[in-house]
Amino acid sequence: MSFAKITRPGLAALAFSVATLWGCLISERIIAHQAERDRARVLRDLGRLQQRVPRPVSAPSPDFRRRMRVTAG
Repeated sequence: MSFAKITRPGLAALAFSVATLWGCLISERIIAHQAERDRARVLRDLGRLQQRVPRPVSAPSPDFRRRMRVTAG
């Protein structure tokens, strides 16, 4: 004698919930793996940028400001 039965819609909802949960867990793993790969790439690029020898820049040009001639009239 059974006192509780799982109906067909209830079983379908349970299967859908389990499939959704597994989908979330798998996608979380994929996202975490991609984030770790991106972090490693950024740190590697940062190391390359820090090792570059800076190129000298040219001296700034002198500031030639001309005074405006004001004439009355």
